[in-house]
Amino acid sequence: MTHSTLPADTDGRIEQLIRDTLAPQVEAIDRGLYPGDFMRALGRLGGFGAALPPQTGGLGRDLPAQIDVIAQVARTCGATSFLVWCQATCAWYLQHSHNRAVQERYLQAVASGRLLAGTGMSNAVKHLAGIERINLRGHREGDGYRISGALPWVSNLGPDHLLIVAAALDDGGYVMFAIPPGAEGLTLRACPTFSGLEGSGTYGVRLKDVFVPPQDVLSGPEQFDAYVQDFKPGFLLMQIGMGAGLVQASLDTIHATNQRLQHVNCYLDDQEGDLRQALQTLLNQTHELARQGQAAPLLSVLRARALGSELSLRATQSAALHAGAAGYLMSSPAQRRLREALFVAIVTPALKHLRKEIHALEQPQAA
Repeated sequence: MTHSTLPADTDGRIEQLIRDTLAPQVEAIDRGLYPGDFMRALGRLGGFGAALPPQTGGLGRDLPAQIDVIAQVARTCGATSFLVWCQATCAWYLQHSHNRAVQERYLQAVASGRLLAGTGMSNAVKHLAGIERINLRGHREGDGYRISGALPWVSNLGPDHLLIVAAALDDGGYVMFAIPPGAEGLTLRACPTFSGLEGSGTYGVRLKDVFVPPQDVLSGPEQFDAYVQDFKPGFLLMQIGMGAGLVQASLDTIHATNQRLQHVNCYLDDQEGDLRQALQTLLNQTHELARQGQAAPLLSVLRARALGSELSLRATQSAALHAGAAGYLMSSPAQRRLREALFVAIVTPALKHLRKEIHALEQPQAA
């Protein structure tokens, strides 16, 4: 993987935290342990705010640095890297809000990991792409909003976590807002068992006449479209960190197994050198787009995000095939990464969703 864009001392402390705290828990996380202690410790090191100013609890670096943090974590545990993405993305939402009150209320706590936060934007993002109906609806009530509805699964949640979601308004437009822990009318329920990422703190969420005061609004309907365009490139590019870390871990497995089995592994598709070059190309593209920020062409961002999913699937399958029967054991990281890579290709925006948006943007160019 490319040299980290983080300061050397921070990079080293995060690596040590991953090695000492996260690595021993990976199998337990896969089976359902939520790594709360690791998440809070990573927040204290600035792991959710690499792209945010120091006064907000961030490191004052840039978006490539945040992508590198997510990739570092994914190299050891894909499930936890998803949680890091959730937390960093909630800080990203707050940073891009034009409502000073909601920033003062939550941004520093979220960026530093003192307040863990779940992003429940999957349904809204799919709705805006014309894929499904929006599940949360509301209406104005005084200076705030009254919201009801249900979401089937939201990750990085718990009884003491913040929730960030969006709803359609009865009189038109959308509102995006935060719901603090213990809010009246908020209910969390357990989800069915997943094939992976069981430790992701994923719950079904029900809102029943939840009141959202103005200080909890990230964006009202007047600014909503512009606000989404502001945060969307970072939302997508940070997800590539999950895939990049899984690819690097798969390369580690391929390299190790080739010490014994190169004489037969050489007949497999997707050899180590090819995958390593593909990863380098993906990271170079991702970092360049991340440095452009909101100015990054959306079509290029979508293509990079889709490539991240495709390369994750290729690399994790190749690693399992290189490892052979040993990679099929439940104790093998190779089979766990197969399931984690499948999630990278399913999580919103899923690979099919990305290709739908890419197709829509390509049509005017072709015309």
